[in-house]
Amino acid sequence: MPGERTTSTDSGYNIYWRRNLAVCFIGSFTTLVAMTLLLPFLPLYVEELGVRDHAGIVQWSGVAYGATFLAAALVAPLWGRLGDRYGRKLMLVRASFGMAICMSLMGMVQDVWQLVALRLLVGLAGGYSSGSTILVAMQTPKERSGWALGMLSAGIMAGNLVGPLIGGALPPKIGIRATFLIAGAVIFLAFLATTFLIKEDRRPAVASAKKQSTGGWAQIPDKRPVVAMLATGMLLMFATMSIEPIITVYVAELVVDPAKVTLIAGVVMSAAALGSILSAPRLGRLADRVGHWTVIVGALSIAALLLIPQAFVTDSWQLIGLRFLMGLALGGLLPSVTSVIRHNVPDGVGGNVLGYSISAQYVGQVAGPVLGGFVGGHFGMRAVFLATAVLLALGALFNWAVRSRYEQPQSAQR
Repeated sequence: MPGERTTSTDSGYNIYWRRNLAVCFIGSFTTLVAMTLLLPFLPLYVEELGVRDHAGIVQWSGVAYGATFLAAALVAPLWGRLGDRYGRKLMLVRASFGMAICMSLMGMVQDVWQLVALRLLVGLAGGYSSGSTILVAMQTPKERSGWALGMLSAGIMAGNLVGPLIGGALPPKIGIRATFLIAGAVIFLAFLATTFLIKEDRRPAVASAKKQSTGGWAQIPDKRPVVAMLATGMLLMFATMSIEPIITVYVAELVVDPAKVTLIAGVVMSAAALGSILSAPRLGRLADRVGHWTVIVGALSIAALLLIPQAFVTDSWQLIGLRFLMGLALGGLLPSVTSVIRHNVPDGVGGNVLGYSISAQYVGQVAGPVLGGFVGGHFGMRAVFLATAVLLALGALFNWAVRSRYEQPQSAQR
């Protein structure tokens, strides 16, 4: 239709947003499958690269795994700002191409230092799923942003879930190095799809540069909602990841047969992810109707309540059921956080501010396992669940208070 092109620009969304969402969904899923399939065999690969003692293998595996998140946290705001200036599609093209090269090279390294260096480069150059989140958030009509981001979040979580399963099955058949090469090829396909299928409106570079010169943060009229969302995103990832280090040890206390511990621990970890995959689009659609902040407060409150009985379970099936319910509750949280930011920042600096949000989530993802392992080791497993429940309850209270103070001036203006 002739009038559609002007509609996209005038109302602040891209007329191709549905097609772009589909490409970003598939691209985020495939790149995350490729990125996470190394988890089951990473210690074996570290040993193959010359590290012999057990402590060294564990240490180098942790360094290699965490290097990507550390690097990504540092550069996420930079890529967000460059996306605002030069186009968000370009950031996805850059990320997918860089990740494809780095993943392929990982299958050719001869030393553990080279592996760590490439993991750092993946974090510096990558960020396809976070870039997709920014692109979808900024191109989708605001009244559909919750649903669209929920769909994308489901694809991201599905990739994180499927990747380790494939990584456990593929190396015994084709070898670890060949697995890396296949992962690189899969990401390269995402690069091709992104390059040729995603459509983005041309951005006025001069105007964008002028806006960028004042700084993205300075252009936000009311910073309270954005600060609340940065804290909430970090809290969510912290709370989610704080449980991960103790799951296997906790399951070992519940399961009689030691041979079943790792299997049941894997099911427990997957239960929350499966719940989030199922609920993310539905909670996103609900948030578009009842308000994104309402879903955030409700999700944090329910998750806090569900964590309390997890500290007192007596059988593994109880833990699996509660983790699944918790995943259902938290599934719409990140899409709602992103939507609140999207609604409270100017379009020209949205990528920059969302980049800060992604960095905050990475900080929570790195700090969660460290502090969760410390609390579990010094105060017991139950203390981790109860402390995390308190944190989520405080997060719900904090969001409720900020929302109340934020909405009072708005209602008075009306």
